[in-house]
Amino acid sequence: MVPAPRVVVYPPSEGGGRRVRVDGMILGTAYSLHDLAVFLERAGLEGWDELDVVAAEGLIEWRGGGADVWP
Repeated sequence: MVPAPRVVVYPPSEGGGRRVRVDGMILGTAYSLHDLAVFLERAGLEGWDELDVVAAEGLIEWRGGGADVWP
């Protein structure tokens, strides 16, 4: 079994988004849970939506606030 990727969501920036890193690679800046779900799907977690992102406690390391902290 392939281990799940390590996901880090950084604190909101002054510009309003949160940087997203998966397995050490920066994927971009998410401005919503939907954006984050799209990044994770591109990283190989197919079929993910906003509810999956919120429920993924062990997979995502939230820095500077959890899934409910978006500018």
